[in-house]
Amino acid sequence: MASTAQPQQINIADLDLQQLAEVRRQLEEELSHLTNSFAQLKQAQSKFKQCVDNVQEVKPKNAGTTILVPLTNSLYVPGKLSDPEHVIVDVGTGYYVKKTREEAQKYYSAKVEYIRSNLETLSETIQKKQENVNYLINVMQVKIGEQSQSPAQASKSNP
Repeated sequence: MASTAQPQQINIADLDLQQLAEVRRQLEEELSHLTNSFAQLKQAQSKFKQCVDNVQEVKPKNAGTTILVPLTNSLYVPGKLSDPEHVIVDVGTGYYVKKTREEAQKYYSAKVEYIRSNLETLSETIQKKQENVNYLINVMQVKIGEQSQSPAQASKSNP
């Protein structure tokens, strides 16, 4: 018999303030991680958009012109554009592929679109997490209000 483990659901109104604070801390950590991931994806998307723009700048009429060739992120050397119909595409983990300009544009455009769809999904997840944090804060405020009223009511009933 295979049993599937169902996630336990706990009503957060049943938790005490210390438990609520721990849940809030966990949610805020998750939210921070997701927000950082979102920023990194936006940066990657921007780089791929820049690659599309760069490929569009390579044109047959530019054959033989002097260009700057990147060796690292900050080191460029002069070179001559000998084959304007083909470009070298970084496909990841140190591998490069020779592609036509059109193929390179399609490749980078597909990357931009893939990241865009991931950003949409991640944005929805971030929004839901933020709503969860806000709800949790409201529950905590209600509990704090109840605790601060309880001692006051107890002192009124015990003259």
